[in-house]
Amino acid sequence: MDTRVVPAAEVASAAPPVAVPDPSRPVFAVLGAISFAHLLNDMIQSLILAIYPLLKSGFGLSFGQIGLITLTYQLTASLLQPMVGMAADRRPMPYSLPVGMGFTLCGLLLLADASEFSTLLLAAALVGTGSSVFHPESSRVARAASGGRLGLAQSLFQVGGNAGASLGPLLAAWIIVPHGRGSVAWFALAALLALAVLVRVGRWYRDHQITRRVLAAAPVAGLPRGKVAGAIAVLVLLVFSKYFYLASISSYYTFYLIHTFGVSVQNAQTHLFVFLFAVAAGSLIGGPVGDRIGRKRVIWVSILGVAPFTLLLPHASLFWTGVLSVAIGLVLSSAFSAILVYAQELIPGRVGMVSGLFFGLAFGMGGIGAAVLGRLADTHGIDYVYRLCAWLPLMGLITVLLPEPGQSIRGRQALA
Repeated sequence: MDTRVVPAAEVASAAPPVAVPDPSRPVFAVLGAISFAHLLNDMIQSLILAIYPLLKSGFGLSFGQIGLITLTYQLTASLLQPMVGMAADRRPMPYSLPVGMGFTLCGLLLLADASEFSTLLLAAALVGTGSSVFHPESSRVARAASGGRLGLAQSLFQVGGNAGASLGPLLAAWIIVPHGRGSVAWFALAALLALAVLVRVGRWYRDHQITRRVLAAAPVAGLPRGKVAGAIAVLVLLVFSKYFYLASISSYYTFYLIHTFGVSVQNAQTHLFVFLFAVAAGSLIGGPVGDRIGRKRVIWVSILGVAPFTLLLPHASLFWTGVLSVAIGLVLSSAFSAILVYAQELIPGRVGMVSGLFFGLAFGMGGIGAAVLGRLADTHGIDYVYRLCAWLPLMGLITVLLPEPGQSIRGRQALA
């Protein structure tokens, strides 16, 4: 690439320059596009969870095998993400976004036509690989378009994924349950639409690699490396408690409702949609609130504040189970954007690595949780799983160990 300095007179006589976004203002068109792509991506991925009852009956699977499907998906989605993020920190890869969606598309088509359990695992692995490629770089795009409102940008990005995840069970109830597993192939149209959107986002990202600037949050003032490592360890434990609990609902909530209250599959999937919609709404709240009052306060309220609801859930009626699940989704989901931006403040300049690490942890903890809880459900019953998981949010008490972060410096700019 030619990096010579061009004289001002030569610039004036050249073709009109491309408009550069104001780095102090969010680029909402890009944030909207990447959030919409996230919606389509996670909607497709959530179909695997939503059709578990069909897979269980159609293939004669145990709860342990259901957990293994989730583990395969989540591990491929988690193990690759930090490596993709570190590679993106060294050299941004704008067109990796549509490539990741291509993996998801292949997994979707394979899922629709699978005839053996091993094929289901391969389909889950492909979808997970697509997720591992998509999330770190798209999180960098969201930060690049944030204009310094880092929590807001991550929340807008995150709400797309959570909204998409909430649509999966609803679409499964409306389309896949009445028409059979082969109708999953129709969702390839959504993957193709996401590919088209991500190509345009990748073009914007490529065009502004040199001219764009990202407002970098200040690191925690005066913290030695050991303290930073300790703070990251606390955040990891908080992600564990959050996603282990979410795994109990996203993977087994339909089974719990069917077993405990005798509802139909479609009714149970509708309840799952309501819970996941609450998760989407809560994820939109956490980032902007964290920008205003601080990330640590949001983490406190989100993780520990949900404990009373989770402890009540195993003892509630069907009506109150629905109400409590909405409260749990709203409160618990507000933590992730705050945790992610807090971690980025701890390790500035490593946006891709941090994003990949924490998105990877989220997927990995969810996968491990699904597998472990599936085995527990097989041996002790689904009710035991919900009574046990109800205590996990009490781990939010360790938030007290987090240092107070430095204030974000809106005028301080650094190349991404």
